[in-house]
Amino acid sequence: MTPELELDRGLSLKPVNKSILPFLLEAYNEDPNAAQTALPWLDASTNVQGQLSDMLFDVESQAGADRLHFWWVSNAETNDFIGLIGLGDELQLVGSSYNLGYWVRPSFQRQGIAIMAANRIFSWLDERARNEQEHHRIEITVHPHNTAGLATATRICQAWQGEIVEEFIGIEIGERTVPHRLHIIDLPRG
Repeated sequence: MTPELELDRGLSLKPVNKSILPFLLEAYNEDPNAAQTALPWLDASTNVQGQLSDMLFDVESQAGADRLHFWWVSNAETNDFIGLIGLGDELQLVGSSYNLGYWVRPSFQRQGIAIMAANRIFSWLDERARNEQEHHRIEITVHPHNTAGLATATRICQAWQGEIVEEFIGIEIGERTVPHRLHIIDLPRG
């Protein structure tokens, strides 16, 4: 079960559900190119609303299976949609548990929100791993030209004593193989 998690600065992480579609569309329309960088499977030439709706349906329907955990970042006071962050199952390495993906809408970027949210999620997952005596490997894959995404992933990786894989890995996007930088974090820590 995906829990609601509190953040600093009056922000919270709420489990994703279909009701956020209008907010998600508004954020997408703020900067479609940035959204497509974060959601590379999204095809802007077809029905974006339908694709986003399908994604929300898939995430909500699988949330109870403990294979996916997706949240939307919310301002508790205004209920503003700030972004998405989640633990998904698009994995590159055998033995990995989740991949971390994040997207903060442009009007809220450069405020450390993705790092704050990732740290909260990793704290939750770290505690859960210790209590249940589990091991989780989390991947963060970032396109090498996404300098903001690389900086965020590197800071998360450093905070959680992860490692950055030196070689690029190829990820299929559309019908092309695109090189990405891979960051790996193992939980529980130490």
